[in-house]
Amino acid sequence: MKKQLLLFVLLTASCIAADLSGTWKSEFDSQIGRQKYTYTLKQEGDKLTGKANSEVNEQKRETELSEGKVEGEKVSFVETFNFNGNDIRITYKGTIANNEMKFTREVGTFAKEEIVLKREGAEQPGVAVGQREGVRRGFGGPITLGPDDKPAFPNPPEGFDKAREGIEHGKVEMVEYDSKSVGNKRKALVYTPPGYSADQKYPVLYLLHGIGGDENEWRRGGHPEIILDNLIAEKKAVPMIIVMPNGRAQPDDRPGTNAMATAPAFGKFDKDLLGDLIPFIESKYSVKKDRESRALAGLSMGGGQSLNFGLANLDTFAWIGGFSSAPNTKPVAELVSDPDKARQQLKLLWISCGNKDGLIRISQGVHAYLKEKNVPHIWHVDEHAHDFQHWKKALFNFSQLIFKPSATQ
Repeated sequence: MKKQLLLFVLLTASCIAADLSGTWKSEFDSQIGRQKYTYTLKQEGDKLTGKANSEVNEQKRETELSEGKVEGEKVSFVETFNFNGNDIRITYKGTIANNEMKFTREVGTFAKEEIVLKREGAEQPGVAVGQREGVRRGFGGPITLGPDDKPAFPNPPEGFDKAREGIEHGKVEMVEYDSKSVGNKRKALVYTPPGYSADQKYPVLYLLHGIGGDENEWRRGGHPEIILDNLIAEKKAVPMIIVMPNGRAQPDDRPGTNAMATAPAFGKFDKDLLGDLIPFIESKYSVKKDRESRALAGLSMGGGQSLNFGLANLDTFAWIGGFSSAPNTKPVAELVSDPDKARQQLKLLWISCGNKDGLIRISQGVHAYLKEKNVPHIWHVDEHAHDFQHWKKALFNFSQLIFKPSATQ
């Protein structure tokens, strides 16, 4: 009788411990910023239902959870929301241990984060100094560094991104152009270098933003206009025009409450870039129009776009840069299907990432393939994460190499 009672107590305790009903919270970094989630869960047997309330960039939403399952210590469910008539699935797969659940959270093929949910009101172990609750160092996945994953350049000097007095400054203006591919007027931010004159022809760098950004993101976070003013004053960079468009090729091109849902529009931007934006820039500004006078580079989602569109259009771009390229990057064997052609036409192929960036595996894969196929390129890994510390430093180095005699190593 005592043994039966003990067994009953143990089984009852196990069931109680496994009950996930209640409120759980998580905070984690993503491509669109710091996300704060509250999950309200209800478990009935091995079924799990509930809702998720999230907040990112001061925007909130509530979504229903479905397909929830609990199998021993394994837990899974799906968060679904509707955006512009399309259902977007975010899958969660992980394990439960005491009052924590550790998940791999995947937003289609565009993003992946390792997150931790903690039961509200439960006593938690202390968080070490420097750790952030609910996030592990480097969102996106595990980070494994190899012998090639090291800096190709030293850190820029102090003040490289600070406005200086006593030098000439370029101008920044917002322009509008007609986009036949999207079907409306679109905006782009344009930097013209100090002393810009219609009597001189200039090369052009098309600089693309990330999943949560727009045509203003680079100016807000990286200040290309300051970096180039300083480099041009020191005669370290060729005077150039920089065009910062909106890479989200859809009529409503704002990030919205969930920028991840706009990811398909990034894949269509090549039609707008090649068919509408470049012709507009070349009609409005005094620019050189040959392929060796055009560069394409970007950060995160824009880095993937730059590799996808640049390498597919080597008759248009000779200088290409991917800074912390996101999972929208196509398989590298598809991007560089003809290594001989790439070797002949590329003036510079730049690949870079931070060693604390959970998306580094994407850039590592590109580098490994290029190295195997003997396609000249620069592979630069610094000490940063998926942030503007890396991106503006990458721009600092990249902009000193383009539109000069071949820089690829």
